[in-house]
Amino acid sequence: MKVQLVRIAHARSGDKGDTANVGIIVFKNELYPALVREVTAEAVKEHFGPMVHGDVERFELPNLNALNFLLHGSLGGGGTLSLMTDAQGKTFSTALLRMFIDLTDDEARALDR
Repeated sequence: MKVQLVRIAHARSGDKGDTANVGIIVFKNELYPALVREVTAEAVKEHFGPMVHGDVERFELPNLNALNFLLHGSLGGGGTLSLMTDAQGKTFSTALLRMFIDLTDDEARALDR
């Protein structure tokens, strides 16, 4: 079953210089393995496409059932250097929650529990 991340997780984001930071935390602990399996650095880089010019780094936080991503080269140089209207990372969490992932049948059943 394909679902958007917003159905299984919430997220927070911020920025430092030209790097956006996005943390994503599952609502239900049993869905953390799906998050780890599906939301890879490569998948996140593909999801954001040309918005992220540098590498995407992923850090696992199993004690929080969360992942943290650094999106390098995503803010046009950063808030003080960029000509972008909003060169901050605040909206990256909402954008990542729009990503679709695959769930197994057991994981999909966990959505309704």
